[in-house]
Amino acid sequence: MKVGFLRAVGAATAVYGIAVTALPDLLARPSGLVNDEGKSEPATRISLRPLGWRDAASGLAMVLAPAGPALRTAVCVRLAADFGDAVLLGATLPDRGRKQKAVAVSVGWGALSLVGLLAKGRRQGE
Repeated sequence: MKVGFLRAVGAATAVYGIAVTALPDLLARPSGLVNDEGKSEPATRISLRPLGWRDAASGLAMVLAPAGPALRTAVCVRLAADFGDAVLLGATLPDRGRKQKAVAVSVGWGALSLVGLLAKGRRQGE
């Protein structure tokens, strides 16, 4: 496992999650969950904030978990979130083009974590 790489992916995920928690339109706009003026409804913002918080928490877990089983577990939680997002957003977003982009972004982030998890580190098992 590439610990430094995984920590970088975790940090980026945490920053994005904090940003979405504070400004849910960062996720609503590219997902097509906005009105004609490009703004999301209050219910949409309420719904998206927990996703941002989840990303912040799972990203921080990847940054802070000790190398070994704890970090592997944090990465697996992140993988479940990313690939789950791909499935659920791909099945439910209202616009085909936005579905494809959301799936690509979700799978891309999941792939980064998977590569870091499966790659050989400096020492055996890390």
